[in-house]
Amino acid sequence: MAKKNGKGAKKSASRENLVVGSKVKDVVKSAGLQSSGELIQAVSERVHEMVSAAISRASGNGRKTVRAYDL
Repeated sequence: MAKKNGKGAKKSASRENLVVGSKVKDVVKSAGLQSSGELIQAVSERVHEMVSAAISRASGNGRKTVRAYDL
């Protein structure tokens, strides 16, 4: 069983990746461009920010369901 490290939440740099890297790269490639090695993590970080804001909005409105319009 894994032990907790007692340090609390992970830092933003080590957040779980929320995007499919190959799909993001495919979109960039289809536009005739190349993607840097840092792109996937940056996109994932923006997704984290968007989802966190949507969670805050839903909570602020007294809802327990995050909806598309919360984005």
